[in-house]
Amino acid sequence: MSDAELSYLRERAARGDEDAAAQLVELAGEREDAYELRLLAENGSTDAMDQRVQLVTETGDVDELRRLEAGGNRDAAEVLDDLYEEDPTDDGT
Repeated sequence: MSDAELSYLRERAARGDEDAAAQLVELAGEREDAYELRLLAENGSTDAMDQRVQLVTETGDVDELRRLEAGGNRDAAEVLDDLYEEDPTDDGT
């Protein structure tokens, strides 16, 4: 996709075009573009937020997960809970 096409999609998404926003989320996810996902999420895209949590989970960015959790994201909180859940079979040795 050219820069011009990407700019056009961003303009459409900024005007509330949900199809354009969905396409941007998909493209950003493929490129692992955390910045684009953050911008889309800040503009209300729940799909972008879901993709963002998935991306930071895959990259192991615990600090970003904590920021998302502090911002009220339940998915990020669940991921963090899973990361720090104690293993009941772990006897400390």
